[in-house]
Parts: sequence; structure tokens; C-alpha cells
Amino acid sequence: MDNMFKLMGWWTGIFAVLFYVGDMVEVSLLMVANTGFFVLLGFLNISERMYMYIFAAYLTVFFVGFTYYSTFIHIPGGGH
Repeated sequence: MDNMFKLMGWWTGIFAVLFYVGDMVEVSLLMVANTGFFVLLGFLNISERMYMYIFAAYLTVFFVGFTYYSTFIHIPGGGH
């Protein structure tokens, strides 16, 4: 399970670089924070059950934040 968190860290690192190249600096910094979080968890070597609990908490926080953003902050059809 620790290798999966390292893999998620690698992919979020790739996304961070791609967002930065696409001039989306705020999202790139968010992905860098996710990369650090996942890689740190990957090297903790905790039990598989604890990895699942941490990932479930991470998903819960993400979905609550995304729902709040899409409901109250995002302006539909508001491009550049």
C-alpha cells in the first residue's frame, strides 16, 4: 500500500508540472502540496488499514471542499 501512495505522489507531481506549464500556478501549488503529502505517507510504512483510513479522510475532505467550491464559489460559464 505504501507504493501506491508513492505512485499517487508521482502522478500528482506530473500534474503539478503540467499545470505550471499551462500557467495555472495556484492549481500547480495545490498539486505540489498533494505530492508532498502522498510521498510522505508513502514512506511512513504504517499498516494497510491506517492507509485506508487516511485515504478515506483525504477523499472526504476533497469532496466536501469541491462541493462547496462548485456550489458557492464557481461562476458557471465564466471563462477568461
